[in-house]
Amino acid sequence: MTASHSPFVSLVGAGPGDPELLTLKAYRLIQAADVVVYDRLVSDEIMALVNPDAELLFVGKKLSQHCVPQDQINQILVDKALEGKHVVRLKGGDTFIFGRGGEELETLVEHNIGFEVVPGITAASGCSAYAGIPLTHRDHAQSVQFIAGHLKKEGRDIEWQSLAHNNHTLVFYMGLKQAPVIKTNLIAHGLASDTPCAIIERGTTSQQRVLTAQLCDLEDIANQAISPSLIIVGSVTRLHKKLSWFK
Repeated sequence: MTASHSPFVSLVGAGPGDPELLTLKAYRLIQAADVVVYDRLVSDEIMALVNPDAELLFVGKKLSQHCVPQDQINQILVDKALEGKHVVRLKGGDTFIFGRGGEELETLVEHNIGFEVVPGITAASGCSAYAGIPLTHRDHAQSVQFIAGHLKKEGRDIEWQSLAHNNHTLVFYMGLKQAPVIKTNLIAHGLASDTPCAIIERGTTSQQRVLTAQLCDLEDIANQAISPSLIIVGSVTRLHKKLSWFK
């Protein structure tokens, strides 16, 4: 790895919450970091493993409530790296799946700052596994798709027609507020109203809770859930009670 005096940032995925899901490399880096820039989805249990002498900078975001705007986060990474410190940018889940890691790296490249990327277990994989919901299954789904539950204001709308397939599993990140829109559009584009679905709240942590319903009732269970939560739509969610193992 680059010497500590050279500008360098490690972009690290922390996984969905359970500290035992950290990769060995992620654990080694947070133990050695001079600065850790972390977000809201990094669990307290994982933060407890960070080098106690490291400078901790919280840049968490919530829907419609950004603690630190993205451009400022990018600048923090640049500034701290240029101080000659080894910076770890610690993100919940995986750095490249709805984590805006690519945007942060682009800024580092513009400033000629070295970096590395350490993947993390994304929420869809971790939470579904702990909930006993296989994302693909020979009898239920031959494909899976990850969808951001909210878009940038200037972004394209979701192509709902491409999502409404019976042999398909849909995983919506950050979708609680958009549950009525998700339900309405999927049904309008051909998915049956009785399609099974599930919401996994605080997945892989000791506070994990799984709510199940039919698609027509998705809004009702979304109103009972709190963030962070993941929405899964598809017949694989029927397997939750049969395969659930995490207590």
